[in-house]
Parts: sequence; C-alpha cells; structure tokens
Amino acid sequence: MIDIDKQKARLVARKAELRGRLVRIEDELDEPVSADSDERAVERQDDEVLEAMGEAGLAELRGIEAALDRIAHGRYGTCARCGEDIAEARLEAVPHAALCQACHAEINA
Repeated sequence: MIDIDKQKARLVARKAELRGRLVRIEDELDEPVSADSDERAVERQDDEVLEAMGEAGLAELRGIEAALDRIAHGRYGTCARCGEDIAEARLEAVPHAALCQACHAEINA
C-alpha cells in the first residue's frame, strides 16, 4: 500500500531542493563573461551544461507539481494513460511517475 503522506513529503522536499538548484544555476548563468576568448569558450561550454541541467530540473519540477496535484485530487498512483495502479516499487523509485511501467515503456519505445 502506497503511503501517500510519505510520498507527498518526499515530493515537497525534492521540489524545494530543485528550486534551490535552479536558482543557483540561474545565478551562475547570470555571471559576467570573461574578456579572454579561451575562457569565454570554456564558459560557453559550462553554460550549455548548466542550461541542460536547468531544463532537466524544470522538467522534473513540472512532474513533481503534477504529482502533488494528483495527490490533492485523489489520483496519485493511478496511471494517467491506462488507469491501472502504478506499482509501489515504481513510485518509490520515481515518486512523480504519472504512468505505469508498461505505458511508460510503450511511449518510450
């Protein structure tokens, strides 16, 4: 049986962690660029990595917010595609999962 309160606490904690990380990424991206062309090239590469991390963080944050909405509306743990229960082990591994393993595999095949 899924412990909804535990999952909600995990999601809220991860949401706070991600928001903090995204603020730090944004701060780093806002730092002034170096006048040295070699340093600028390295900074540009670093910025690309930070941007990718930021995009991944935003995607996870959206998933977490959707999961918290599902909790609020009593739909947490139910696959958004087929309506079957999402396995507890899957929710332990990915607390913001919206799809059961079978539907997730079908979509990502």
